[in-house]
Amino acid sequence: MIWPNEQYALLYQDHKDLSKYPRSADHNGKTTFTDIRDWTGGFWPGCLWYVFEYTGDDQWRDAALKWTNSLRQNQFNTHHHDIGFVMNCSYGNAYRLTGDTTFKSILIQSAKSLLTRFNPKVGAIKSWNTFSSWDGKHKYEFPVIIDNMMNLELLFLASKLSGDSVYRNAAIRHAETTLKNQYRPDYSSYHVVTYDPNTGAVLSRETAQGFSDNSAWARGQAWGLYGFVVMYRETKDPKFLQAALKMADFYARHPRLPDDGVPLWDFDVDQAGFIPNWDYRKEDFGTTPRDASAAAVTASALLELVEYMEPGQQQDYLDLAEKILRSLGSPKYASEVGGNGLFILKHSVGSIPHKGEIDVPLVYADYYYLEALTRWNKRRHRLAQLMKKWQEMNKQKARALQDFQQQKFGLFIHWGLYAIPAGIWNGQRIEDLGSPSVAEWIQLVAKNSTVNLCQISKPIFASIF
Repeated sequence: MIWPNEQYALLYQDHKDLSKYPRSADHNGKTTFTDIRDWTGGFWPGCLWYVFEYTGDDQWRDAALKWTNSLRQNQFNTHHHDIGFVMNCSYGNAYRLTGDTTFKSILIQSAKSLLTRFNPKVGAIKSWNTFSSWDGKHKYEFPVIIDNMMNLELLFLASKLSGDSVYRNAAIRHAETTLKNQYRPDYSSYHVVTYDPNTGAVLSRETAQGFSDNSAWARGQAWGLYGFVVMYRETKDPKFLQAALKMADFYARHPRLPDDGVPLWDFDVDQAGFIPNWDYRKEDFGTTPRDASAAAVTASALLELVEYMEPGQQQDYLDLAEKILRSLGSPKYASEVGGNGLFILKHSVGSIPHKGEIDVPLVYADYYYLEALTRWNKRRHRLAQLMKKWQEMNKQKARALQDFQQQKFGLFIHWGLYAIPAGIWNGQRIEDLGSPSVAEWIQLVAKNSTVNLCQISKPIFASIF
């Protein structure tokens, strides 16, 4: 597996122009760039923040700060909805990892800019400024794409930083509108839903980047899943959790999901009943392209989703996340140091209908891969801490047995936040930092009682890896 800091050290050293943001690479392995107006600008500094978080090396912090601050003027950008991607992945991570309060005003202003695109009649944030059907017969003024679910996290952050619920309320309204109008009964999603901005009525359900209007574009499925996991995190509304679970199941149980967990660019490519209305020629592709970016986003979303599930229900999702991460870390998908335009992951797809960025590295694939790895490592760390507590508990049990035998103490064991009557057993669930991985044990406070000390501790560890 490639070490991201090795690859990114080369990319950082080779490309110093703060007005050109690494985005992809051509088929000759040459890095391609974009400018500050592009929706992907925040992912490169975001990647640097994750490398800093992993290494703790201040050189990476300084590099991340330099690239993050190059995006400062985007806080006033009202020209597209992806201000959430741009500013939350850069400044959001900067604030999370440094606590620097000077970033607050930038994040709040960014949310204000995003909020200018919210239409209360539609109940959603406008995505692109216009959208034209592939057949060229229709042009719409208020398109909403499933990708937009990823921009809502910025609004929740702004409400926390400002104390103003207007941002949070808009995010909730947008998610509710999306859930109502953008999803099919099987929880696959339409890519684009267009609305009448004056009445809020749905005008069409189409695709821009998927195989057909009624198909399941793989990265769109990932965007939606991730977005609704965030919605549950921020609201604890069970309808958002149930939606996220059904979206996860759609991905995990799909009959056309390859064995390595990395999806085809669209789940319905070349399937009966799915007819593209753009210039598609199967013969242009030797094999159907995979999309590593969709897999990376999905893995990251799953690793947060399990935190909100009962321990006994987590394992299938953890297994899938692990499968995806192992696949992406394999030579098939992970670059050698110095190759692949100096990105980490190979084999992503931007937009096949637009004939752009097909089977290439993409900076946002790297970003969500690093985020998923970070979440994986944090979960493993929590498990290690849990095991440490369990080991200490057993040591205390042994000491308690010795004390009992020597009749030195009447108080054998007392774990917990409250006292309980003498001689009463009480089971209590302890959660570690909000994780559903738990330890359960028996507490006892007793004086001059005969007890079965072998029952004082009973560790239970569920759904761990």
